[in-house]
Amino acid sequence: MEKKSFSFSTIRQNLEHTPRTLRLTWGVARKMTLLLGALTIAGALLPLLVVYVGKLIIDAVVARDADLTLHRVLIELAIIVVQALVIRGNGLVRQLLGARLSVDLNLLILKKAQSLELRHFEDSEFYDRLTRARREASSRPLSVITESFQLVQNVLTLSGYIALLINYNIWAVGGLFLAALPAAFTELHFSTAAFRLRNWRSPETRRLNYVEHVLASDAHAKEVRLFGLGRHLLERYRATGEKLFAEDRSLAVRRAGWSYLLSLAATGAFYTCYAFMAVGAALGRLTLGDLTLYVGAFRQGQLAFQSILSGIGGMYENNLYMSNLFAYLDVAPGGGETRGVTSGEAGAPAIRFDGVGFRYPGQEKWALRGVDLVIPRGQSLALVGHNGAGKTTFIKLLTRLYAPTEGRILLDGVDLREWDEAAIYRRIGVIFQDFNRYQFTVRENVGVGSIDNAGDTARIARAVERGGATGLVAKMPLGLEAPLGRWFQDGTELSGGQWQTIALARAYMREEADILVLDEPTAALDAEAEYAVFQRFRELTRGRTTILISHRFPTVRMADHIVVIEGGTIREQGTHDALIALGGRYAELFSLQARGYQ
Repeated sequence: MEKKSFSFSTIRQNLEHTPRTLRLTWGVARKMTLLLGALTIAGALLPLLVVYVGKLIIDAVVARDADLTLHRVLIELAIIVVQALVIRGNGLVRQLLGARLSVDLNLLILKKAQSLELRHFEDSEFYDRLTRARREASSRPLSVITESFQLVQNVLTLSGYIALLINYNIWAVGGLFLAALPAAFTELHFSTAAFRLRNWRSPETRRLNYVEHVLASDAHAKEVRLFGLGRHLLERYRATGEKLFAEDRSLAVRRAGWSYLLSLAATGAFYTCYAFMAVGAALGRLTLGDLTLYVGAFRQGQLAFQSILSGIGGMYENNLYMSNLFAYLDVAPGGGETRGVTSGEAGAPAIRFDGVGFRYPGQEKWALRGVDLVIPRGQSLALVGHNGAGKTTFIKLLTRLYAPTEGRILLDGVDLREWDEAAIYRRIGVIFQDFNRYQFTVRENVGVGSIDNAGDTARIARAVERGGATGLVAKMPLGLEAPLGRWFQDGTELSGGQWQTIALARAYMREEADILVLDEPTAALDAEAEYAVFQRFRELTRGRTTILISHRFPTVRMADHIVVIEGGTIREQGTHDALIALGGRYAELFSLQARGYQ
């Protein structure tokens, strides 16, 4: 765990997140922020009035004036009623403000996620940062605001008590306040330790959450049951959870112990002053009203001062956690500037890879290297190679989910990095090997393929037919409105092949797309369904530039051009007949698969 020195400079640096948090809150809920400020000021002044009216009541009692005593008691009652209203109102506003902040800040986090590149989501360090930001977003901003306003309230209240006590003994006041400092700085120290501990073990927390997900999700239930993983995973969860608990317990016990011991100093200082004032009243140097006023002011003043120090400690701790949120929100998208091109050069090839190489962030090994390839407009290209050869990386680069480490990719003669991102995505229909299975209705599952046309029932019906899912949808009582998956009530779980037909339909939703990318589009389909899909393949891809990844050679041979990728480089390319005649790697793979069907 990283060690950092604890000093006034670290306090000041970490409290610098408070203004930004206040600006966030002001932007989200101005009226509630103003109301909270007004209630805070009222909450600061009313306790002073209660203490002062209490002195007046005692003075009236000593003077044996019953009417005056009753009148002042009624005044105090009215103040108490208003004070109770302020306290309740303050709590209500904080609750509503917290709910508002929770929604809007989580939206801010999710919106930020949409602005980032794929590389961020394949980076474990980024996931730790995202986990920390999401963990604190629902509570820490409100805590910063609450502590800030509470600090203002306590400062105002303390100022009033000091004004009341200044006539008694200013040195005693200073001593009382100084006695509270050790406990306050102890809180600051342990707040820092707690923050460092939680940040340091973010990967372990994510592992714990992952094991919990595996044990309690439908996606893993079959293997967990059949492989007997339950006991093993439960033991792993228990061991990790116990380790985290032991760390929390150790810190909490030390924090509570030191806080208690040092708080005794403040208690001792108060009772020392209390004794002097009580003796002074017994000797006639103070009236009973003065004694009541000074004792109340001393007690409440010390509590206000302790609350100020505690508030600074709380703000310090909350600012530490807000630094996680702001560190996430400040992550640079890293996409670079583009010219926003929306159309290419007439007559240029649809796609051209020019000396393209790519390494994943933090990796020494090249995933692709020295790729030179031209894909003419309207032709189909098949990529062949073993798992990990670089085929899916090729697709990620083509769809601009990643930018090349070296070289360039041209779309219609223009570098992909100069294109408007939305313009690129409108032109590409894609199904990935690890396609998503949305726990939505059939209509929504297909419609997300072209979200701007998700309400077009005729287009959805055409996409369903092209993807080979017509029969599946027809069997569902609710048709396109049938919910899929088991996460929500009345959902229908599909087989892997059925899910794949839905994903195919999603890819065909983008009718305006002139580039179609199919990454193992029939891997989960049975032979009959696969045959039906590719019977329509040429018709559905006519006029489109098509990139196909498949391990099934009856599918691959339909392509106009075939590229064999090995070790991230192009080993062979040509038509099916030419590659068979060459007798190289493609011919070998084709022969091996053909023997499997004999």
